[in-house]
Amino acid sequence: MISDIPAEEKKTNLKKDLPLTLGISAIYLILSYFLVGFKTDQLVLIAIFNTLYYLTSTTRKFIIGFSIFIVYWIIYDYMKAFPNYNYNPVHIADLYQFEKSVFGIEKGGQKITPNEYWLLHHNSFLDVLTGFFYLMWVPVPLAFAAFLFFVKERRNFLNFLLTFVWVNLLGFVVYYLYPAAPPWYVQEHGFNFVANTPGNTAGLVRFDNFFGIELFKSIYSKGSNVFAAMPSLHSAYPLIVVYYGAKGKFRKANVFFITVMIGIWFAAVYTSHHYVADVLAGVTTSIIGIFSFNWLKERKPLANFIEKMLKLIS
Repeated sequence: MISDIPAEEKKTNLKKDLPLTLGISAIYLILSYFLVGFKTDQLVLIAIFNTLYYLTSTTRKFIIGFSIFIVYWIIYDYMKAFPNYNYNPVHIADLYQFEKSVFGIEKGGQKITPNEYWLLHHNSFLDVLTGFFYLMWVPVPLAFAAFLFFVKERRNFLNFLLTFVWVNLLGFVVYYLYPAAPPWYVQEHGFNFVANTPGNTAGLVRFDNFFGIELFKSIYSKGSNVFAAMPSLHSAYPLIVVYYGAKGKFRKANVFFITVMIGIWFAAVYTSHHYVADVLAGVTTSIIGIFSFNWLKERKPLANFIEKMLKLIS
């Protein structure tokens, strides 16, 4: 009977948590409805969170830690309600001209951007390869985070997720200070600003067409803001994975991570989703984010937060 007491206490504590988790879920749904409208994705997120929270002790610890990523995802989704072009002018022609002047390629007696070069020289092999690389920008970081959790690298797990969110927040600040159109926008609309422009698969449509699917079309139809090309956070994420992969001495895995990182950088330009300048800005944001987080986590407020989270997930 004595050995059963802790289990009973855990059940009692979970029952006490029920009003809190249901309340948070309800607030999230209501707030989402007024900001971005109701979507079935929101119910899926709530179902995943609550299921994992109450399923087992391990899944509860996992989802508590992963709530850091969930907060990032919610913030990203809510950006739809506050378009960055309402706060600062969108950079279209100046960014295009900068790309051409710095990274331009001579073609037929004139200089064109790398995006325009690949638009003229794309092929099925690269269409498929870059499509697969671009699909990895979320699954690879999430899988790596899950790996760190389940091999009981809990401190690195938390640091990785917090760095990931911190880099995103830095990127979001730049999005609002410097709204920027992607290369495909210039190809579609020229240098004219068109508010509420929907997301576009750009060169990734060739991947969809090759397989006769609408995978990237479904992904980019849900984009928060097309005028958020600078910095390329797609290019920032894999560098964070490589950093923590090297820090954890996962040498064999890091060969894969580095390959994915370079592949995503190339795919971003090849598919006309980003300029080379956007990619370099994303890499810079990642480096700044990593070093600034390493400084911040030694400061008392964040250090205390990390220790409290470690107790919850260990």
